[in-house]
Amino acid sequence: QLQASGGGLVQAGGSLRLSCTASGLTFSSYSMGWFRQSTGKEREFVAARNWRGTITGYGDSVRGRFTISRDNGKNTVYLQMNNLKSEDTAVYYCAADRSGLIHRQSAYYDYWGQGTQVTVSS
Repeated sequence: QLQASGGGLVQAGGSLRLSCTASGLTFSSYSMGWFRQSTGKEREFVAARNWRGTITGYGDSVRGRFTISRDNGKNTVYLQMNNLKSEDTAVYYCAADRSGLIHRQSAYYDYWGQGTQVTVSS
Protein backbone atom coordinates (compact mmCIF):
# COMPACT_ATOMS: atom_id res chain seq x y z
CA GLN A 1 0.00 0.00 0.00
CA LEU A 2 1.22 3.48 -0.86
CA GLN A 3 -0.03 6.57 0.95
CA ALA A 4 0.68 9.94 -0.64
CA SER A 5 0.38 13.25 1.16
CA GLY A 6 1.54 16.84 1.05
CA GLY A 7 -0.56 18.28 -1.74
CA GLY A 8 -2.34 21.59 -1.46
CA LEU A 9 -2.83 25.05 -2.86
CA VAL A 10 0.23 27.19 -3.53
CA GLN A 11 0.97 30.35 -5.48
CA ALA A 12 3.07 30.29 -8.60
CA GLY A 13 6.75 30.37 -7.72
CA GLY A 14 6.15 28.60 -4.43
CA SER A 15 7.20 25.18 -3.20
CA LEU A 16 5.61 21.99 -1.92
CA ARG A 17 6.99 18.66 -0.76
CA LEU A 18 5.04 15.51 -1.40
CA SER A 19 5.58 12.34 0.60
CA CYS A 20 4.64 8.76 -0.12
CA THR A 21 4.96 6.07 2.53
CA ALA A 22 4.88 2.40 1.64
CA SER A 23 3.69 -0.54 3.67
CA GLY A 24 3.38 -4.23 2.92
CA LEU A 25 6.27 -4.38 0.47
CA THR A 26 10.05 -4.52 0.63
CA PHE A 27 10.44 -0.84 -0.09
CA SER A 28 14.22 -0.86 -0.48
CA SER A 29 14.04 -3.24 -3.44
CA TYR A 30 11.55 -1.17 -5.44
CA SER A 31 12.20 1.79 -7.64
CA MET A 32 9.78 4.61 -6.86
CA GLY A 33 8.19 7.06 -9.20
CA TRP A 34 5.89 10.05 -9.29
CA PHE A 35 3.34 10.66 -12.00
CA ARG A 36 0.72 13.33 -12.43
CA GLN A 37 -2.55 13.71 -14.24
CA SER A 38 -4.48 16.86 -14.93
CA THR A 39 -8.02 17.09 -16.18
CA GLY A 40 -8.42 15.86 -19.72
CA LYS A 41 -4.79 14.77 -20.07
CA GLU A 42 -2.96 11.47 -19.93
CA ARG A 43 -0.93 10.45 -16.92
CA GLU A 44 2.51 12.02 -17.19
CA PHE A 45 5.84 10.81 -15.84
CA VAL A 46 7.35 13.25 -13.34
CA ALA A 47 10.30 11.58 -11.65
CA ALA A 48 11.71 8.23 -10.52
CA ARG A 49 14.52 6.93 -8.38
CA ASN A 50 15.99 3.46 -8.50
CA TRP A 51 16.01 1.02 -5.59
CA ARG A 52 19.44 2.05 -4.34
CA GLY A 53 18.69 5.72 -4.73
CA THR A 54 21.68 6.18 -7.01
CA ILE A 55 19.90 6.91 -10.31
CA THR A 56 17.14 9.42 -10.98
CA GLY A 57 15.05 10.35 -13.97
CA TYR A 58 12.88 13.40 -14.56
CA GLY A 59 10.28 14.50 -17.01
CA ASP A 60 11.35 17.34 -19.28
CA SER A 61 8.80 19.75 -17.87
CA VAL A 62 10.03 19.43 -14.28
CA ARG A 63 13.78 18.88 -14.66
CA GLY A 64 15.69 21.45 -12.65
CA ARG A 65 12.68 22.36 -10.51
CA PHE A 66 11.66 19.06 -8.89
CA THR A 67 13.80 16.66 -6.88
CA ILE A 68 12.94 13.08 -5.98
CA SER A 69 14.54 11.50 -2.93
CA ARG A 70 13.94 8.47 -0.78
CA ASP A 71 14.57 7.30 2.74
CA ASN A 72 14.62 3.51 2.80
CA GLY A 73 14.71 3.53 6.57
CA LYS A 74 11.35 5.29 6.63
CA ASN A 75 9.88 3.50 3.57
CA THR A 76 9.20 6.93 2.14
CA VAL A 77 9.80 8.70 -1.16
CA TYR A 78 9.64 12.47 -1.48
CA LEU A 79 9.07 14.92 -4.28
CA GLN A 80 10.37 18.41 -3.60
CA MET A 81 8.71 20.83 -6.01
CA ASN A 82 10.16 24.30 -6.38
CA ASN A 83 9.29 27.25 -8.61
CA LEU A 84 5.84 25.83 -9.20
CA LYS A 85 3.88 26.91 -12.25
CA SER A 86 0.19 26.84 -13.01
CA GLU A 87 0.79 24.00 -15.47
CA ASP A 88 2.00 21.84 -12.57
CA THR A 89 -1.58 21.69 -11.30
CA ALA A 90 -2.59 18.03 -11.24
CA VAL A 91 -3.24 15.01 -9.10
CA TYR A 92 0.13 13.52 -8.19
CA TYR A 93 0.52 9.77 -7.78
CA CYS A 94 3.37 7.77 -6.34
CA ALA A 95 4.11 4.32 -7.69
CA ALA A 96 6.36 1.37 -6.95
CA ASP A 97 8.18 -0.77 -9.53
CA ARG A 98 9.44 -4.16 -8.35
CA SER A 99 12.14 -4.27 -11.05
CA GLY A 100 14.09 -1.66 -9.11
CA LEU A 101 14.94 0.12 -12.37
CA ILE A 102 13.99 3.52 -13.72
CA HIS A 103 10.96 3.45 -16.02
CA ARG A 104 9.03 6.35 -17.47
CA GLN A 105 6.03 4.31 -18.58
CA SER A 106 3.29 3.80 -16.04
CA ALA A 107 2.69 0.22 -17.17
CA TYR A 108 5.92 -0.89 -15.48
CA TYR A 109 4.70 0.10 -12.03
CA ASP A 110 3.07 -2.50 -9.81
CA TYR A 111 1.55 -0.45 -7.00
CA TRP A 112 -0.03 2.99 -6.93
CA GLY A 113 -0.95 5.46 -4.26
CA GLN A 114 -4.30 7.19 -4.10
CA GLY A 115 -3.12 10.55 -5.42
CA THR A 116 -2.76 13.96 -3.85
CA GLN A 117 -4.01 17.18 -5.43
CA VAL A 118 -1.59 19.99 -6.18
CA THR A 119 -3.09 23.29 -7.28
CA VAL A 120 -0.89 26.20 -8.34
CA SER A 121 -2.57 29.58 -8.60
CA SER A 122 -1.17 32.19 -10.96
